[in-house]
Amino acid sequence: MARRALVTGATAGIGNSFARELAGRGWNLALVARDVERLESVATELRARHGVEVDVIGADLTTEDGLARAVNRVTDTTRPIDLVVNNAGSSLAGWFGTTDIADEDRQLDLLVRAPMHLMDAAIKAMTGRGHGGIINVASVAAFMPRGVYSAHKAWLVNISRWANWQYADAGVTVTAMCPGFVRTEFHQRADMDISGVPRWMWLKADPTVRATLKDFERGKAVSIPSLRYKLLTLIATYAPTPVVARLAKRGR
Repeated sequence: MARRALVTGATAGIGNSFARELAGRGWNLALVARDVERLESVATELRARHGVEVDVIGADLTTEDGLARAVNRVTDTTRPIDLVVNNAGSSLAGWFGTTDIADEDRQLDLLVRAPMHLMDAAIKAMTGRGHGGIINVASVAAFMPRGVYSAHKAWLVNISRWANWQYADAGVTVTAMCPGFVRTEFHQRADMDISGVPRWMWLKADPTVRATLKDFERGKAVSIPSLRYKLLTLIATYAPTPVVARLAKRGR
């Protein structure tokens, strides 16, 4: 039987690249996003091009109802999910302390609470079957002092590292994907000023996704899919905090 993956935030960017790459490998899909019309368009294209099954789940993961729909799909035993890709995300243009706290609450729900609930559902379902996987799309920001966004991503990296070790014997692999700047709609949607980001720091979504899938297949807990960002992360780990914090302001 073909494997099946659930991908959140699948209409564009990294999530869309995951959907297209997995469909090209013969995976059936369950795609989650708020924009159902756009999601249906993606699903139609993937069905026609790759002959795979694609379920469309319109859901706002910051709401109880939307999150429940995604969780229920993960726990559906009639068409089991073999891989969950927690990709849905966004950011705020301002720094914490200047933003609306209600917006920060929604960010917390989207970047931490939703992945936590989907991980919980996936781990319980997958350990019972003896196999499965989770890819949590984090960021190299997780290794840098960069406000609330980096704190959320650091949480995701930390729990992925632990879960990958904790559930390895049960056949479940958990990988945190930590890219740097990727050419997607992400920064434009958040109305961020990215004019200060040099060209060499930008990655393309498709090769970044392929590199992460390779790391996932190797059982790695953390995937930094670029040599340049591996080096930057190493520097960020050991350099003085004020230096790293100043560098991390780029892209705002």
